Amino acid sequence: CYRNGGPLTITDCNLILGKLQPDLFPKVFGPNADKTLDKDKVITEFQRLSARIKQDTDKDWQPETVAAGFLTIAVENMANAIKKISVQRGYNVSEYTLCCFGGAGGQHACLVADALAMKRILVHPYAGVLSAYGMGLADTVVHRQQTLEQKLEPAMLQDIGEVLDKLKEDGIRELAQQGEDSSGLQFKKWLHIRYLGSDTALTVPYDTLEQIRHQFENTHRVRFGFISPEKDLVVEFVDVEVISPPIPCSLVMSPDNNTRDGLAQLVQDCYMNDQWLSTPFFRRDSLIFDTWINGPAIILDPTSTIVVEPGWRAKLSVDHNLLLDRYLEKEKNMTVGTEADPVMLEIFNNLFMSIAEQMGSVLENTAVSVNIKERLDFSCAIFDTAGSLVANAPHIPVHLGSMSDSVKTVIHEHRHDMNPGDAYILNAPYNGGTHLPDITIIKPVFNTQDNLLFYVASRGHHADIGGKSPGSAPADSTRLDEEGVVIDNFKLVDNYIFREHEIMKLLTAGRWPARNPTLNIADFKAQLAACEKGAMELCAMSEFYGLTTVHAYMRHVQDYAEESVRKILSKLADGKFTCHMDDGHLIAVDIRVDRDKRNVVLDFSGTSHQHPGNLNTPSAVVNAAVLYVFRCLVDDEIPLNEGCLKPINIIIPDKSMINPQYPAAVFAGNVETSQYLVDTLFGALGVMAASQGTMNNFIWGNEKYQYYETICGGTGAGNGFHGSDAVHSHMTNTRLTDPEVLEWRFPIILESFEIRQGSGGQGHYHGGNGVTRKIRFLEAMTANIISGHRQVPPHGLAGGLTGAVGSNRVEHTDGTTSQLLGIDHIELKPGDVFVIETPGGGGYGTEDDTF
Repeated sequence: CYRNGGPLTITDCNLILGKLQPDLFPKVFGPNADKTLDKDKVITEFQRLSARIKQDTDKDWQPETVAAGFLTIAVENMANAIKKISVQRGYNVSEYTLCCFGGAGGQHACLVADALAMKRILVHPYAGVLSAYGMGLADTVVHRQQTLEQKLEPAMLQDIGEVLDKLKEDGIRELAQQGEDSSGLQFKKWLHIRYLGSDTALTVPYDTLEQIRHQFENTHRVRFGFISPEKDLVVEFVDVEVISPPIPCSLVMSPDNNTRDGLAQLVQDCYMNDQWLSTPFFRRDSLIFDTWINGPAIILDPTSTIVVEPGWRAKLSVDHNLLLDRYLEKEKNMTVGTEADPVMLEIFNNLFMSIAEQMGSVLENTAVSVNIKERLDFSCAIFDTAGSLVANAPHIPVHLGSMSDSVKTVIHEHRHDMNPGDAYILNAPYNGGTHLPDITIIKPVFNTQDNLLFYVASRGHHADIGGKSPGSAPADSTRLDEEGVVIDNFKLVDNYIFREHEIMKLLTAGRWPARNPTLNIADFKAQLAACEKGAMELCAMSEFYGLTTVHAYMRHVQDYAEESVRKILSKLADGKFTCHMDDGHLIAVDIRVDRDKRNVVLDFSGTSHQHPGNLNTPSAVVNAAVLYVFRCLVDDEIPLNEGCLKPINIIIPDKSMINPQYPAAVFAGNVETSQYLVDTLFGALGVMAASQGTMNNFIWGNEKYQYYETICGGTGAGNGFHGSDAVHSHMTNTRLTDPEVLEWRFPIILESFEIRQGSGGQGHYHGGNGVTRKIRFLEAMTANIISGHRQVPPHGLAGGLTGAVGSNRVEHTDGTTSQLLGIDHIELKPGDVFVIETPGGGGYGTEDDTF
């Protein structure tokens, strides 16, 4: 509509729906200056789109129906984004007023507010240019901070006050150097406080000791849902703001209420609530103060257009703000049927994924351990009544593809005795789990009539769950019990009662109990909080759309994922590939595509027998790797769900390293063999060269400290793209702990962390580079490294060269060096430096190739 020849946009949707009128809109800019919006071109393009939809789907949709559908999807995406950032901060948005911002904000404000169950909207008189106006009103502020890292005690307060006064004087001097008048300066003094043992500091005003603790606990309760009054508080750092206010200014608005007539300038039909409605258009400066205008209506000002949807009303306040509120209760959406509708399919896709993301935000906020809170080594997902994966947040692929087996285990064993207020916990690899540190909590979701509706689950990697070495990842394990405490489908919550005594007893039993069960339990509670958030959101969705509709769309999103995978099978060819591990074991696959039936067989029969060590992989992890690979092949924005697996027949040989027998050790199977599985599949499909092919699991600790991390490397190249440097790839999606947090929480120094230049494989498209990471230990520790491609390099493809192999070594304080294997362990002394060089990705094609 701006005459720039671009594709259809949301602005074009509002134009064809009548919410924007060319004669009442500012002139366009650029080479077409002084021309109005091009409505004719927009109508033509929507007519073409409607014709294409009819040709492809036999649905006879009018142009306005298509435009309204795209607008609905856009509104839901905006609402989901607001939900996500609000949940991360512990706010319930429905209790607040929506502030309108930007030239197009007013066009969607009512619809976004409805999607968020918000009842009030504020539109500032300069909403369309609020950034520019805000810059004119902004204070000139100088911040001064100083790190303290001390416990908050009464004797400290005077010292803190003196530090704050010194920082204030520094700020005053800097403002004076900028020419600011010192007579009207304002000051704010803040303390950044956290619980001892936590990494998350909250900001509270400097005050009396009692008020500081009160403010902190109130903020912590809102943000995380709980407080720990028994814990000491630590002042991480103090902060002073020295503020020079701007020169006072006031809004200049005219005319005043004595000259307003409140008359509509135009009445046009606008498409709202799936129908054309006669809609008056008002100039904002013609409105009478404190007089309500009921929707539908459009209000225009020089920088924005405000759409007052049916059921909403608007009035101009005496301070020139436009206030909107919903004066008619929004009807529950009873028009959504159970048949698959493309607009609602997109909306439900986004809604399901948004719920899983909100679960993840709650888990991140409420977790205590570094591994979950900082590295984000967790996953959240929702499941249907059969335990099939419906949707997930973009968390850890190896978790998400295998969690369904955990849920189905709980269903199989407890379907007839589970009740509202129950939750289950498991990590048993031979009963739905992956490896023991990955602990899954599963909550059945009931409605108020005690009908089972869904399941929600959260899985977190706990830094220690027992075993023969700290971190629960002994490099030399051969039996499952050497890797930690096995939790086999245990009822963690019974009728809303958290069974703390019973789970503590389980964690501390056996030959190798958990080393920090209190920390485990704290994270269990965080995982439960995440599940509770998911349950609440699913119930709210069901109440709004109707349970039958929600269940129908759970099936539809899986059917859509299935169809998306079937479509790509027509582009795939048969293929075979084998990946060799450093110790001679191998993963082999034979891919046979049936284009007529649109399905594929993945035959892993050539894979090595059960591994004598811990590289064995439960079959749930094989499913996860397959699900991940085929989801990667789909261009459409679909959730990773069970439907992706329906066209795929997976053949896994018995007593192999990808289908081991109890009690074989499995820790490295989840983290390492899963990476080999992905590279084998991509190799057979000819899609991309091998990535670093390992997670570089580095686990260290003693009886007091335990820590686990995976380390990034290079990714493989493919036809049309180079590999990436220094990223986590494929089955891992965690991040590394910030150096500051790592060094605060543990007796180590991160000496260096850098890209390993030249480690990517060469080719027409080159592989990504790995990294070098050096950590100096300040206390004696036991360290385990579980890594791959230390002997066999990551393969190239289509003539591309291999990536460089990785390396593990320890540089001792006496000047000697210990070279370690890919899977190895060592006792570290104070001052020892552990050096890890991660592999690069393989290249694709030769230098002389043309693609």
